[in-house]
Amino acid sequence: MKLTSSSFLHHGNIPPKYTCDGDDCSPPLQISDIPPNAESLVLIMDDPDAMKPAGKVWDHWVIWNIPVDTTEISEGEEPHGIHGLGTSNNMIYHGPCPPNGEHAYIFRLYALDRMLDLPEKSTKSEVLSAIRGHILEQAELIGKYTR
Repeated sequence: MKLTSSSFLHHGNIPPKYTCDGDDCSPPLQISDIPPNAESLVLIMDDPDAMKPAGKVWDHWVIWNIPVDTTEISEGEEPHGIHGLGTSNNMIYHGPCPPNGEHAYIFRLYALDRMLDLPEKSTKSEVLSAIRGHILEQAELIGKYTR
C-alpha cells in the first residue's frame, strides 16, 4: 500500500499553504495498492517533535472507517469516515504549526480487516488500541515544516 502527495515528497518540505502560516487546508493525498481484503482505512497525522522532551505526540488528524475505494483525498477535503479528536480538540485537519525548529509530520494510513466500532471524537490512542490485531498493511508519508 502506498500513500503519496502531489504537493510534497516523502521526507520533503510541506508547502506553507497546508500549515497555520497559510490556508491551513489539508494537502492532496493519493492512496494506492490497498489490499483487496481490506474492509476500511484509518488515517492519522501527528507530530512526534511537538512535545519531544515530554515524550508526547501532537495529533493533527484522526479519521477511521474511510471507505476502501478511496484513492484520493483532494486538497482541502475531509475524507469520508468518522473523525476523531486531535490534540487541539479539532475534528478536522489541523496543519503544521511548529513553535520552533523543523518538525516532522507523519501521515499514517492503515488498511484494516474490519470497520471500527468507535464513537466520533475518539482519540488517537483509542483508535490505535482498536486497530491492534486488525492491520493488514500500513503506509507512511513524512513531511517536514519549519516556520
